[in-house]
Amino acid sequence: MSDTVDDVDLPYDEDEASQQEKIQALEERLEILEAQNEEMRDKLLDANAENNKYQQKLERLTHENKKLKQSPLFVATVQEITDEGVIIKQHGNNQEALTEVTDEMRADLEPDARVAVNNSLSIVKPLSSETDVRARVMEVTESPDVSYEDIGGLEEQMQEVRETVEMPLEKPEMFDDVGIDPPSGVLLYGPPGTGKTMLAKAVANQTDATFIKMAGSELVHKFIGEGAKLVRDLFDVAREHEPAVIFIDEIDAIAAKRTESKTSGDAEVQRTMMQLLSEMDGFEERGEIRIIAATNRFDMLDRAILRPGRFDRLIEVPKPNQEGREIIFEIHTRGMNVADDVDFAELAEEAEEASGADIKAVCTEAGMFAIRDDRTEIRMEDFRSAWDKVQAESEDTEDVSKTFA
Repeated sequence: MSDTVDDVDLPYDEDEASQQEKIQALEERLEILEAQNEEMRDKLLDANAENNKYQQKLERLTHENKKLKQSPLFVATVQEITDEGVIIKQHGNNQEALTEVTDEMRADLEPDARVAVNNSLSIVKPLSSETDVRARVMEVTESPDVSYEDIGGLEEQMQEVRETVEMPLEKPEMFDDVGIDPPSGVLLYGPPGTGKTMLAKAVANQTDATFIKMAGSELVHKFIGEGAKLVRDLFDVAREHEPAVIFIDEIDAIAAKRTESKTSGDAEVQRTMMQLLSEMDGFEERGEIRIIAATNRFDMLDRAILRPGRFDRLIEVPKPNQEGREIIFEIHTRGMNVADDVDFAELAEEAEEASGADIKAVCTEAGMFAIRDDRTEIRMEDFRSAWDKVQAESEDTEDVSKTFA
């Protein structure tokens, strides 16, 4: 801190000092007082800032404390509005209750509306009827970087998919002129790694329609009605953004053959499938919505989902033939530094049982062999060694699967 006023000696005797000395002493005292005042002002500003910070913290803690003391609210659905009151069903336990509401709130309610209820199952407030956020995040906002040129050996399958999905969206007048309804859905089935998902990605890249992707396992939920609700919300999102394409991968997770099992888990999966069947071909018009589904287990699917009207096209996506394997090798080595001795036709003949995914793995492994030898060029021997390694890993995986089966 600066010197205080008392520390400054008055250099004069009042009887003898001149007027000029008095003025000089007073000016010195004034400078000290101004310095002290400035210092105290800075301290006051710091104290105010600190006080504001603690005040905000106190308000936040007070608000959190108030929230913790409040009773939690539960989500319920309005089942029916009667003269005696409103019948609601609580989510999770499916408990039904009849509760009274004010005339003002009654005017804001309708069947299937979502509401918040307290411990006594009295309606506290209506809730937004917006679709599940999980359904909205499944919308693809950026097109995948996969085009039809990146898919080899599936020319016939690509043509059928384009006729089923793209043509009705791009040239609907052709179907009107012929007098037929366009195919409503396509199911892709075949062994793993044959290009089913890549076909769907190519459709998403090619079409301007809204593309919504999901996995069948994402529709399997613990609580009753959650999976069916998510299916409804998915189709609601698609209707809001028509024209739209819905891609369901691993559809066998929710569309397996119905059994006599009485477990709650199996019953919930079947309820989800019933909702999917209804959305695909029910009383309501589906609109400009096309469906693509994929599965590795065609034998597991329920017959109800395979009938025309739901999936009009059942397209098998097999492992590629020799010509297809050669094309796939060429596709996956476009950006690779390949030696002149590499013969893709010979590689395609040697990799007889390879799928498209296997060939992609072979190309990656061949590049790794070149890197290990500190080379920038990939040779024929690298591809052969890579195919041997991929085969060995595949056999090891099969052995492990049999062990745990």
